[in-house]
Amino acid sequence: MKTPICTFDAKSGILCPTCESKLQSGHLNGSDVELSMKLARLTDKLPELEKITLVRGHEVNGDFVLVLGGGNLNAVRKDTSFLERLSGELGRRTWTVEGDTSDRKMLEDLFFPIRILTVNVIWLPDGSKLTKVIVPGRRTSELPIDIEGIKEVVKKIRGIELLVEFERS
Repeated sequence: MKTPICTFDAKSGILCPTCESKLQSGHLNGSDVELSMKLARLTDKLPELEKITLVRGHEVNGDFVLVLGGGNLNAVRKDTSFLERLSGELGRRTWTVEGDTSDRKMLEDLFFPIRILTVNVIWLPDGSKLTKVIVPGRRTSELPIDIEGIKEVVKKIRGIELLVEFERS
């Protein structure tokens, strides 16, 4: 597993001068360090973690967002129970997205397993923009995703204001 901090630092829980200076300069944030250390401790319980690269870590309203390296999301999704076990071990809901992707791909990752029909950008008169996502079907109480949580994650990671609509109301 690769993390934003040194492997030794992640396992020992103490930052070396290089990683400490990255943290002080703002290149790393506290969530990067915290998640790197927690994930390094979990590699024995969850061997799937050895296959991933953690690019960034974010904390959004008590949830963790893991920004993974390219192609790592497929390794995580092969085992459907992995994310549930990881969330259980971390003690918080955990979201996973790939780092260097388009906004649409990131939205598809967050909405998974629900398919997205279309993504539109709406320019508002004040110059700001709103991203509208249309999802098939209708909103039910048994929806497998947290739409408000997705809105908060997208706002924090990419600065996108999100509007979610369903195909049928």
